[in-house]
Amino acid sequence: MQPKQANDDVSLNIPFLTDYETCDHVKSKGVDPIITTTGTTSFFKTTFNGLNSLSGVGILSVPFALSCGGWLSLILLLIIAAATFYTGILIKRCMDVDRNIRSYPDIGDRAFGAKGRAVVSIFMNLELFLVATGFLILAGDNLQSLLPNAELDICGVKIGGRETLVLLVALVMMPTVWIDNMTTLSYVSATGVVASVVILGSVLWSGIVDGIGFDNKGELLNWSGLPTALSLYAFCYCAHPVFPTLYTSMREKTQFSWVLFLCFSFCTVTYASMAVLGYLMFGSELQSQITLNLPTKGLSSKVAICTAMLNPIAKYALMMKPIVDWIESSSCGKRVVCCRSVARSVLVGSSVFVALTVPFFGYLMSLVGAFLSVTASVVVPCLCYLKICGNWRKLGCELVFISFSVVMGFVVMVVGTYTSLMQIVQNM
Repeated sequence: MQPKQANDDVSLNIPFLTDYETCDHVKSKGVDPIITTTGTTSFFKTTFNGLNSLSGVGILSVPFALSCGGWLSLILLLIIAAATFYTGILIKRCMDVDRNIRSYPDIGDRAFGAKGRAVVSIFMNLELFLVATGFLILAGDNLQSLLPNAELDICGVKIGGRETLVLLVALVMMPTVWIDNMTTLSYVSATGVVASVVILGSVLWSGIVDGIGFDNKGELLNWSGLPTALSLYAFCYCAHPVFPTLYTSMREKTQFSWVLFLCFSFCTVTYASMAVLGYLMFGSELQSQITLNLPTKGLSSKVAICTAMLNPIAKYALMMKPIVDWIESSSCGKRVVCCRSVARSVLVGSSVFVALTVPFFGYLMSLVGAFLSVTASVVVPCLCYLKICGNWRKLGCELVFISFSVVMGFVVMVVGTYTSLMQIVQNM
């Protein structure tokens, strides 16, 4: 393996050295836990990237999730937040075990061999691709509410308003996908974090100043809507495949646990706040994105809708980066700049095609949350950690919590996937 000079261009396919080892059976072998790191991204920039990977589209759909499940479903949001935070820590521990682990598929390979790598790669890439596609659908829906008459005429061929706006947003997002430098990407990420706060403030302003009010009491619990609520809550915390990229790029890897803690704490507070505000304002009338409920004539509503556009733009490249790295690591992409640009452009184009074909943002994200997010963010990290570190042999609180997380993940995956598929079929 050739040594690599430290710089900011750290990605999934570049080897890195972990900082220390955590598993008991690894420590017993006498391996030196102090290992030189290769990343150069600072703690604060990594935090911005982490916040952007977690906080984004979820803040728009979480009120709809609460309206589906009722007030008591907020408890499920907190449970999922705690479980996914812990599985994020498990991913870090898995990467600490072996200095050759540098990506999410590597974790699957270390735990279960080639089959594990294949399964993790499929779930990871499919999840990230569909989530990024959801960004385009979201952007098209929200822009259409502001520009309902927009359409494009090319050589006599008319393209509808929603399709035109999706294409426009894709063109804006395209340059961000070409960014390799994680430090540079952190500045793009910062706009997404700010956008989440601005959206929350704009919705609050609409309720207080614009006269919408907070008069809807809502339901205490809606059993029939719990599967959808659980799936969308899981979708809010679906960034785990990106964590190895963040960890690899970080200068002080010993601080990565604090990065996760800050990111999950901030996002859980903003998610819960937006869910409560949205449910009090619109009740059962909430749509899949709260911005679609806001009256377009109000200034605060226009600010919220326009600001919501920043989240997909800022987050799109971060979601696509692991897929880009995987493609380029198995092709000539890293050696030829032209090939890299073409591959990334084709990836964005395929995402646009799916966005124009699938019209159901809420149901698609519910399906992603139930089938892909739960698998990639809960089930896979738990199983891989138990296999790599051998902790399944030790009966204790950790094993009980991990077992509970796996069982919860399988239940949400089966029930949520079935419910989401039925909803999509019924609305086709």
